[in-house]
Amino acid sequence: MVMTISLAGNICLNAQQSESRCLSIDELFHLVETNSKTLRVQKSGTEIAAEAVKTAQAQRLPDISTQLSASYLGNGFTTNRDFGDFTKAPIPHFGNNFALEASQVVYSGGAISNNIALAKLAYQQSAASTAQNSLQVKFIALGQYLDLYKLYNQVKVYEQNIGLTRRLIENTEARHQQGTALQNDITRYELQLEYLKLGLTKLKDEISIQNHQLCTTIGVPLSTSIVPDTTIIRRQYATDEEQDWQTIASTASPTLKQASIGVDMAHAQEKIVRSELLPKVAVVAANHFDGPITIEVPPINRNFNYWYVGLGIKYNLSSLFKNDKKLKEAKLAVRQSDENRLAVEEQLENAVQSAYTYYKQSFVEWQTQQKSVELASQNYNVVNDRYLNQLALITDMIDASNMKLSAELQEVNARIGIVYAYYKMKYTSGNL
Repeated sequence: MVMTISLAGNICLNAQQSESRCLSIDELFHLVETNSKTLRVQKSGTEIAAEAVKTAQAQRLPDISTQLSASYLGNGFTTNRDFGDFTKAPIPHFGNNFALEASQVVYSGGAISNNIALAKLAYQQSAASTAQNSLQVKFIALGQYLDLYKLYNQVKVYEQNIGLTRRLIENTEARHQQGTALQNDITRYELQLEYLKLGLTKLKDEISIQNHQLCTTIGVPLSTSIVPDTTIIRRQYATDEEQDWQTIASTASPTLKQASIGVDMAHAQEKIVRSELLPKVAVVAANHFDGPITIEVPPINRNFNYWYVGLGIKYNLSSLFKNDKKLKEAKLAVRQSDENRLAVEEQLENAVQSAYTYYKQSFVEWQTQQKSVELASQNYNVVNDRYLNQLALITDMIDASNMKLSAELQEVNARIGIVYAYYKMKYTSGNL
């Protein structure tokens, strides 16, 4: 089922290009993505997470270290075991040392691979968090945008009713000159006119406030006067089945993605804890070039070079009695993340169902408000004719005018309410 809403005129066409900027919703979202300070912080965090993945992957590379030193060696001496027979042992005073060592882990019990997997999941988590914040900022901007739209349309309604009230004052003044109306009737209409002017002033002040807040949200100069595009009301909005939206939410919702990634991260963390119970094996190689040779007495004033290649095995025995508690903690974290995902799925399902219900309700409300405007206008015309024929009191005329104003304002809000409800469906399902 598809319903179409229309509104005469286009606000954008009335915007003064030198002072105003007419934005579509797509342009609004683009400005949010480009200029939002909140999203910039989030995107920086995602970039950091991407670099953390590279850092974790670098752990697969060999560790290579080198050392070069020069030193002054003092003379030594020798004694027998009871510290007698003191004998000087001259040593060449210039000493040098150069060492090059390398090691490559060939087995870590899965610690390195799981740390890489954990870093990748952290990056995905950061990206999902950025997507969720993007949705939130866009939806905030959309709310401010549609509020501004309502205010502009309410200004139109007030201006129309101000014009109508002025014509009534003119008619009443003409009747007063003919002796068929009292001065008090003119006064009451003038009082109503002043209330309408006050309401219009308040609306324009509210437009200024909302415009300032929206400019801040989307990062444009505060002097910009943003004018909404009225074509959004003339679009068609399809009333898809709720299950279609539930399916979209199950695949697109950043919140659900975060919960699912949290489960994977907990499993990866558990594997890292388990890896601490396994030995670490590495291939090691080194070359040393030292001088003089001081292990001989007297020392030999020559350089000595030696190298070796081997296999190193390391096992942390304390993990046998320490890691049982860490492993239990990791298992509990896995269980908690599973339960959290189920809770998020439930909350998302409820949120989509609620948003869908209000979306369908918005069409009913709009149709109801259309009928209200029709009835209020008919009532106003009847009362106006009766008043002109001196068959109705001025109070009846004022009541009819206020009823017509209220109905028109509610109908305008209902039109925009459909747009809001539709985009809230998209926001809730993660497809904004």
